[in-house]
Amino acid sequence: MATAKTRTSSFCRNLSSAAPSLGPGLKCGPNGMVFLSSGIPDLDKVLGGGFPLGSLVMVMEDAEAPHHMLLLRNFMAQGLIHGQPLLYASPARDPKGFLGTLPSPAASKDDKSREPDPHQEKGLRIAWQYKKYFGENQLNFDGQRDGKHEYSNEFDLRKPLERHLIIGQRIDCVSIQDSSDLSTLQDRCATFLSQLPRNDGSISCAGRITIQSFCAPQCAYSNMEWEMLSFIRSLKSMIQSSNSVAIITFPPSLLSPSFGKRWQHMADTLLSVKATQDEDKELAQLITGYQDMVGFLNVHKVARINTQVPVILEATTFSIKLHKRRYLVIECLNQAPVDGSSGASYGTSGSCSSSSKTGNLDF
Repeated sequence: MATAKTRTSSFCRNLSSAAPSLGPGLKCGPNGMVFLSSGIPDLDKVLGGGFPLGSLVMVMEDAEAPHHMLLLRNFMAQGLIHGQPLLYASPARDPKGFLGTLPSPAASKDDKSREPDPHQEKGLRIAWQYKKYFGENQLNFDGQRDGKHEYSNEFDLRKPLERHLIIGQRIDCVSIQDSSDLSTLQDRCATFLSQLPRNDGSISCAGRITIQSFCAPQCAYSNMEWEMLSFIRSLKSMIQSSNSVAIITFPPSLLSPSFGKRWQHMADTLLSVKATQDEDKELAQLITGYQDMVGFLNVHKVARINTQVPVILEATTFSIKLHKRRYLVIECLNQAPVDGSSGASYGTSGSCSSSSKTGNLDF
């Protein structure tokens, strides 16, 4: 008697039950996805874990401020800390000089809490039979906390990355300033990605590609819109079959509206940044902590692989802040109280108690 064959839907992907063996800086996600950190812990939480391997991330720049560079610096520095290969393309004449501006990891805020407390040890002697259980839990907690920091670090934007983390790494810098076409950049990307083929069973290393200001006017191909769109298609195809993530930043104001829409459609994850105005009194009255903000981050699209479930975010617009002028923070926008009233006063109009004069519902 022939054995029955299980039919799988064309919309599903056969995934092994065992978790793949992952290298440093990688994390398992739902539906067999593997995440790579953006270098900003807050952004990783917003995106559900980070950037999925094999995805193309596009960031729309602000013509008035280079806030997209904050995202690129953290993304590139996070990869170098994990020893991941990096390809960086820039319209600058010497792209290697940008590596000297990458930030250094910030000191852990929990260093003091990890030191043994003599008073705590003294208290444990009273209930010595519970000490071993407390010790096991503490080790597990530290391991999870350390793993989280290893996956995504906080960076001190005022402290440059140490040279030993740059020297000896697999870094390929490409200048696209004087390129008459995109063949050279496409060949460099193909060579880079050929060293990182997709293997779902074991992923020992992942690569990062960063292309800054792709359609900048300094590039000779900046008016070749069809060629640039063809390059993005080719890069996305190569990325999908490799253990890598590519980020492309571009100023949408330099593209025609139709090609700008095409570029946005090609992205798996689509972000945009916008600077805040120095003196915007209306926004300052509407948003709490506006004086600490340097810009806005908009999440237009979030990559989802191996699933067709739509992504519903709690918010799509976030504030970009520099905590102590050193650390990049992404936060939800909070509306300021109206007319100086406190938050408790908003509940009085909808009160269900008999003491409320404005409420229509009395029990």
